[in-house]
Amino acid sequence: MAEIVMGDDGVAFDGRTGAASPLGGAEAAFVSLAEAFVARGHRVLAFTRCAAEVVHNGVDWIPVTQPMPGAADLYIANRGDKLIGRVPQARTRVFWIHNPGGYLKKPRYIRALWTWRPIVVAIGEYAGRTVPWWMPRRGSVVVIPYGLADEFRRATPRPAPPPVAIFTSNPLRGLDWLLELWTELIQPMVPKAELRIYSGAAVYGAAGAKHAEAMARVLDRAAALGAAGVRCMAPLPRAALIDALKAARVMLYRGDVNETYCAAVAEAQALGVPAVVTPLGSLPERVVDGVTGVIAAGNSAFAGAAVRLLTDDVLWQRMHQAALKRQRGLSWDEVAVRFESLMT
Repeated sequence: MAEIVMGDDGVAFDGRTGAASPLGGAEAAFVSLAEAFVARGHRVLAFTRCAAEVVHNGVDWIPVTQPMPGAADLYIANRGDKLIGRVPQARTRVFWIHNPGGYLKKPRYIRALWTWRPIVVAIGEYAGRTVPWWMPRRGSVVVIPYGLADEFRRATPRPAPPPVAIFTSNPLRGLDWLLELWTELIQPMVPKAELRIYSGAAVYGAAGAKHAEAMARVLDRAAALGAAGVRCMAPLPRAALIDALKAARVMLYRGDVNETYCAAVAEAQALGVPAVVTPLGSLPERVVDGVTGVIAAGNSAFAGAAVRLLTDDVLWQRMHQAALKRQRGLSWDEVAVRFESLMT
């Protein structure tokens, strides 16, 4: 059994949060990894901006304002530079990054990384390539993709659903663009189609509040397009999200150069939902082009692929079956094993 300490000083959350409200990708990953460590027999202290100390699913959740232990077998600092030097006698120190690594050029990150020399863990090949080559680290950046919750990995084949497209990500990541394509090139070809949007600022905590006005503008535009089959809903906790994804026929998503994993597409693909995406950021790692969905290089190609998947049952069934077979991803137990392998 290892003594594992994990720290995050971003938004407020603990292991119970995701059951009651949607969590951002980095927060959900933090919870899932902590619980996977416990399931493997380790003791885990998770320090976050939670309101009070609580034990949930075997993980000790502790306010990050409280002192951390002086030593641990493994210490994982999540995102924040101020956390890298906590747990000074950690046998193995990891800095887990969830965004493109360009921000590591900031002086405060350089100081912390040069002082503590953590192992840098990125969540994908694209993410790893964004880390400046000269940053101090033990060898090259270690790539460990996110895992997927077991509920996403257990889907079975199902008949083609009605022509429903779905969007479950940040509205600032291409939703404006998608609405343009939907109203001009997609929905006119499939008049009975719906685009269901599950999105909002609340998922992103303080970052969401910072961009709430911009998000609201995009969502207000979407809400005004009811005549074109656009439906706006609030983000969903995990169980309800799975039901919504299973009811969808295709995920439509442009993506963003700052996206280093895209849990939204990964979850949809694991459930057998074909996806139409563009080559931005990490999306080429999430979709097998022509097999589990389409990576479209232009607007016409994107719209054409969306129309085909909304109307062609044979194509949909082929991509649905392929996604179920090939896109299960890693379990969080497998991710925990990869983190364990870093311990010295």
